[in-house]
Amino acid sequence: QVQLVESGGGLVQAGGSLRLSCAASGTIFSRSSMGWYRQAPGKERDVVASITSGGYTAYAGSVKGRFTISRDNAKNTVYLQMNALKPEDTAVYYCNLMYVGSAYWGQGTQVTVSS
Repeated sequence: QVQLVESGGGLVQAGGSLRLSCAASGTIFSRSSMGWYRQAPGKERDVVASITSGGYTAYAGSVKGRFTISRDNAKNTVYLQMNALKPEDTAVYYCNLMYVGSAYWGQGTQVTVSS
């Protein structure tokens, strides 16, 4: 069983930065694709960024150039560096692990950007 624990959320002013972390238990992390999703009140959960086991990254258009996803396989951790934050980035951010058709989710961390 895989457990994902996110951290790093909080309250920040527009234009500021935050770095989210997601630590995974188990032994499949290095072979898994990882992603960050977010869900704002009243909206669907959408993908923000993803990174494959080989290190290939992809981003939603709304965050491209501002957010950076990375991973440290030695620490079983994936990161999301968020710069130039905007009020519309306010949401609960979730970590996702995909491995052989199975998906695992963290509990989420709140990010609030004030204007």
